[in-house]
Amino acid sequence: MGQKTDSAELQALRDRYVPKGPFNASRYIAAKAEGALITDIDGRELIDFAGGIGVVNVGHCHPKVVAALKDQAEKFIHTCFHIVMYEPYIKLAEKLCQLAPGGFDKMALFANSGAEAVENAVKIARSATGRQGVIVFDGGFHGRTLLTMTMTSKVKPYKFGFGPFAPEVYRMPYAYCYRCPMGRDRATCDAACADLLKDFFIGYTAAENVAALVVEPVLGEGGFVSPPARYFEKLRAICADNGIVFVADEVQTGFGRTGKYFAMEHHGIEADLTCVAKSLGGGMPISGVVGRREIMDAPQVGGTGGTYGGNPLSCRAALAVLEAFEEDQLLEKGRILGETLEKRFTEWMGKYEIIGEQRGLGPMRALELVTDREKKTPATTQAKALVKFCVDRGLLLLSCGTHGNVIRTLMPLVITGDQLERGLAIMEEGFRELSLGRL
Repeated sequence: MGQKTDSAELQALRDRYVPKGPFNASRYIAAKAEGALITDIDGRELIDFAGGIGVVNVGHCHPKVVAALKDQAEKFIHTCFHIVMYEPYIKLAEKLCQLAPGGFDKMALFANSGAEAVENAVKIARSATGRQGVIVFDGGFHGRTLLTMTMTSKVKPYKFGFGPFAPEVYRMPYAYCYRCPMGRDRATCDAACADLLKDFFIGYTAAENVAALVVEPVLGEGGFVSPPARYFEKLRAICADNGIVFVADEVQTGFGRTGKYFAMEHHGIEADLTCVAKSLGGGMPISGVVGRREIMDAPQVGGTGGTYGGNPLSCRAALAVLEAFEEDQLLEKGRILGETLEKRFTEWMGKYEIIGEQRGLGPMRALELVTDREKKTPATTQAKALVKFCVDRGLLLLSCGTHGNVIRTLMPLVITGDQLERGLAIMEEGFRELSLGRL
């Protein structure tokens, strides 16, 4: 890359030549990364609790992924699967069909991003059903293309000023038990909010018009909200009764993020179609849709695909990721990590009034911050201050949620005990400062 450039110079160049739209959570500039650590060009070591927004569950530069990329790059980098096929795409499709929940014949196709996966799932469902409507949920995030931006719930910053939006997208409440949309008690409600789907067919769109219901097993950007299994059981049954394709958006929850390959496994749910991306590629851009053979095979020849979809480098990386999960026992590591986080966050709730709820599945955990536990008033400013406090001290941390008041954890599953403790110590120091009114 030529002469070494310092961070101040690069930051100035970023401000000069890169627009403000691409948000930066920090001003650090990476030089190298390994496992759960990133080193910036000034030599500062950063503990990564963000994971590239849930992309590196196997860790930065996993040796298997690096070796696979080097090997593939020396053979060929691109042919376009539609022109000349290659083994990694086909083998990855086979592996994904074997791993995805569902005791039925499956097929899989690959694209580049989570948004592309979701958009393809909708196209496939529309082709299979001959219907147009799509049902999504409050708090959901599905991407930044026209259709997936429409499907995404939060207006600012994702949708503001970018309309008009795609038609035939309908939104209903999500099972956000901490802030129940129906004002019910989670212990006795029997996931009553799922039953709203039946009324939805009366007041919003007929069931006969709905091609797909697309739902995240755990809300990602929406605040790491994790509904009870009964919620998905009901939604799945209603979809089945009405010929609606049930689509699980596992872009962020997939590949060990919740302690299982797929979050829907926690609930025993077999989605008709499952969208994957992020940690599938271990840092390489790849996404996919896997699901029922008869649904996946509905679009006509040439109806799905793209120039770079299932790039050979990305497919080799994904196969290496799946090898790493098996050989390094990463699901077990994720389970243990989740238990550690849950225990620690529960302890913090007893010490810091600003924490209204700790929740999640496995290591995909969150702390919702509130200024008043009884009123559940979102502590948006405080969450922002906590993230800045941590980032300034070398811990990469992200907030999320409709009100931006939720702190989430997306650290690589390979994080060491020492790295985890150092990161948690920084977080707790931030909470102490908040409790003392110093942030």
